Amino acid sequence: MTLTQILAFSFLALLTGWFVPRRWRLVVLLVGSLLSIYWLQPSTPIRNLDFWLPTVSITLTIFVWAVTQTRKSRSWRPTFFTILLILGCIILIGLTRYAGALCCLTSTRPPEILQILLALGLGFGLALVPHFLPKNRFIPALAIILILGLFVILKTGPLAQSSSAWLRFLMGQPVNLATTVDLPWLGFSFLAFRLLHALRDHQAGKLPAYSLGEFVTYGVFFPTYPGGPIDRSQRFIGELNHTISPSDNQQDHRHKAENLLQGSQRILIGAFKKFVLADSLALIALNGQNAAQTSSTLWAWVLLYAYALRIYLDFSGYTDVAIGLGRLMDFRLPENFDKPYIKPNLTTFWNSWHITLAQWFRAYFFNPFTRALRSTPRKLPAWLIILIGQFSTMVLIGLWHGVTWNFFMWGAWHGLGLFAHNRWTDWMRPRQNRLESHPFFNRSLRFGSWFLTFNYVSLGWVWFALPNLAVAETMFRKLAGI
Repeated sequence: MTLTQILAFSFLALLTGWFVPRRWRLVVLLVGSLLSIYWLQPSTPIRNLDFWLPTVSITLTIFVWAVTQTRKSRSWRPTFFTILLILGCIILIGLTRYAGALCCLTSTRPPEILQILLALGLGFGLALVPHFLPKNRFIPALAIILILGLFVILKTGPLAQSSSAWLRFLMGQPVNLATTVDLPWLGFSFLAFRLLHALRDHQAGKLPAYSLGEFVTYGVFFPTYPGGPIDRSQRFIGELNHTISPSDNQQDHRHKAENLLQGSQRILIGAFKKFVLADSLALIALNGQNAAQTSSTLWAWVLLYAYALRIYLDFSGYTDVAIGLGRLMDFRLPENFDKPYIKPNLTTFWNSWHITLAQWFRAYFFNPFTRALRSTPRKLPAWLIILIGQFSTMVLIGLWHGVTWNFFMWGAWHGLGLFAHNRWTDWMRPRQNRLESHPFFNRSLRFGSWFLTFNYVSLGWVWFALPNLAVAETMFRKLAGI
């Protein structure tokens, strides 16, 4: 988000939280979120893609809703109204093509209106097909495969470049100019987690009945769509229903004033962290260019620490803005950071860094995966199950950022570190009482644990920040003074 967008969203959030009647808040939030994802989507070198990518996000969300909601839970009158509302918003955005000086909400001019109408008819028709089919356990599995397939294509360089070439061919553009960065699908990673959560909970029989308006608002909610937090549908839609329920006027005014104060403070803090501190640190933070230019060990560590602080301030700053925007509308979005760099070990670090991502992987991968390992006919030792589970989870988190060897190494680095801490904790448990009787030694051990954790995490950012293994290896040599 830019500062202009943050100001615009703050105004929308304030308007929704203070002046929109409660019975209309769902409509306002839905329309505001739909328009926002088109506005936030950056331009691409592929013609009209900045219009089609948000449209596919909306269509995919409707498809998952149709897959996960039973017929009994669907009342077609509000559903029909919601479909017309969504179609109207998208068509209105498309019509800005002909608005002259008022064009456009998207980064570039939308496609011809006839193309939009044909695509919407086909896309929405296919998305709603699961409603007319009998309940089938293969359809949710197919939806999961579809989302994961899109994810792999976007995050894998050669596949992304091939997809770009194919899209360029369809648009009549030069295929030889295709690159791996032609598909900047804003928000898809976080939308994918929300949709996968709904599909997995549906398969487990734990997903409640939602209206189409509630579910689409959950999927593309404008404060969290670009970068999280990754909320769960049960918690978010519970908050949504709370914000549109009637309440006592006097108490409501006090509550709104509290939300205004706390939400505004959070937005200001987040904007300061992101645009002042993080952007300033970006001038000296580690990247491929300055990693190659520096020859000083001391300066190499300065670059690394600057990057560690910058990535935290940038990401947590955006999260502060998102949480603040939600608070202006009476939403209490989940926290995503809890002072991670002062934690005494790697386990508590990952319980306080990108919290909602770690919780998602714990719930939908680590826990079921380790349960499956424990139930194998050939009993595996507990330590091996922990090693496989932690290593696999962290490698997947690394590959979520991009399917490259550098992100694989970053995930493996943390997976092995978590396992080492788990073994250390088991070894120390029977000796902990003796440490309590030596306060100085205990305090020294705590300080050493924090120092080791912070530097271990910081060194891991080398894999994350640099473009390939060769540059990362060279940087490690410089940090070691070699």
